[in-house]
Amino acid sequence: MTFNDIFKSGFLENITSISVFDTIIALLCAFGLGMFIFLVYKRTYTGVMYSSSFGVTLVALTMITTVVILAVTSNVVLSLGMVGALSIVRFRTAIKEPLDIAFLFWSIAVGIVLAAGFILLAVVGSVFIGVVLLIFVNTKSHLNPYIVVVSCKSHENEQAVMQFLHDRVKRLTIKSKSARKGAIELNMEIRMKDADTDFVNVLADMEGVESAVLVSYNGEYMG
Repeated sequence: MTFNDIFKSGFLENITSISVFDTIIALLCAFGLGMFIFLVYKRTYTGVMYSSSFGVTLVALTMITTVVILAVTSNVVLSLGMVGALSIVRFRTAIKEPLDIAFLFWSIAVGIVLAAGFILLAVVGSVFIGVVLLIFVNTKSHLNPYIVVVSCKSHENEQAVMQFLHDRVKRLTIKSKSARKGAIELNMEIRMKDADTDFVNVLADMEGVESAVLVSYNGEYMG
């Protein structure tokens, strides 16, 4: 068996089955749509600490998916090997924001659609998804919640604090209460009527109140 006989399976011929022009067009479109996804992610981010590396990952993921799908569609044998290789990959990075999962799947879907040749579908679909995300994420139909932590000395002080807050906030819900001899600590979720936080100063000066803390709450809740 000669060296040429080893490659009679058509491996070398399949390398040129995808034209250079088509590859460049697909990668350019993937880069453009990846940047669009990145910009939408940047405008709709509502987490605590913005990660620029995750935004770059969205662009790279779109282009990488395009390259992988282009290779898979050009060779059936390669597609089977690719499935086996990717099946052993495990990602250990935790997704902290639920919306980040949508952006990851969006990038992968765009890469697949572009590699399949449906450029118009990828562009129109991405624009529509981006507009929907910008509208729904940036439009808030609820008041921002806050957590008030109050430490007081007696039950009478607790009742005075509750009455004071009921008169000055729109809604109040007790999240937790801890009591020990001579000390009571209350954790309450409130929805303020406006942006004025001076009531915390008045609350801290009330008789029997040792401390009052107001914290912005950015967790999951029902509006």
